[in-house]
Amino acid sequence: MTHVITQPAPPRSRRAWRDILVGWSFILPNFVGFALFTLLPMLAAFALAFLDWDSYSTPEWVGLKNFQRLLDDENFHVALRNTLYYAAGHIPLTLMAALGLAIVLNRKIRGVQFFRTAAFFPYITSLVAVAVVWNMLFNPTAGPINQALEAIGVASPPRWVASTDWAMPAVIATSVWRDMGYYMVLYLAGLQTIPNEYYEAARVDGANAWQRFWGVTLPCLRPTTFFVLVMLTIQSFKVLDLIVVMTDGGPGRSTLVLAQLVYREGITEGHFGYSSAIALVLFVIVLTVTVVQFRLNERRSA
Repeated sequence: MTHVITQPAPPRSRRAWRDILVGWSFILPNFVGFALFTLLPMLAAFALAFLDWDSYSTPEWVGLKNFQRLLDDENFHVALRNTLYYAAGHIPLTLMAALGLAIVLNRKIRGVQFFRTAAFFPYITSLVAVAVVWNMLFNPTAGPINQALEAIGVASPPRWVASTDWAMPAVIATSVWRDMGYYMVLYLAGLQTIPNEYYEAARVDGANAWQRFWGVTLPCLRPTTFFVLVMLTIQSFKVLDLIVVMTDGGPGRSTLVLAQLVYREGITEGHFGYSSAIALVLFVIVLTVTVVQFRLNERRSA
């Protein structure tokens, strides 16, 4: 039998300790900000989900009563359906629009830099300005969109943000227009990493443009598409600002979403415990969808 003699680790030198302190000096400011403005509020919201508190009285432990209230709250059911509706429209439309733009603007055409900048510009424009301008465009009586529809023979064009049936499609169209430029940049980066030899080999094999797209472009863009899909999913489920400015959840409750319900119950009504319960449910939904996406991606990559 052989015995392995392990030597104790040598003590760290003064230089090693200095390097550690230097490293922490870079990390600490960001971590302190994250802890104060993100981590602690998240933990507080988790705790508040099991309390009844209006910011004036003493917090009272209520256990799962806030979550039981969700089951009978019609506003929660409406907001959940609207959130799923928005996500189901925003995610695929933005993804397809961004990919299409990226493919078109990845070519060597005259003024391509201008068109890339123009496509990206809406994403960095003030969201309030975007919402106000699109509300004007969607105006049911004087808006250019309905005037154009009437000009081509549509007798009764939609009332858009003034209609319970068309308000959410109007919000989705606006958000797709605003967001597609950002994800176009991600797809452009992915397209420029695809070796040109793959396309040349496909041409030699007789593949046309559509076959090259399905056989070369899409498979090579799988990591980019996965990242875009995850980011779009998270963004879609926590949408708030655009809807607040464009419709404020109306007409009626046709565009009320979960993030806005969290704001209304917490900030407006002062039901911080119930608001935190809704936020926790929204967090669980987003986490579940994201985990499923990661699992499916792992299976496809295996």
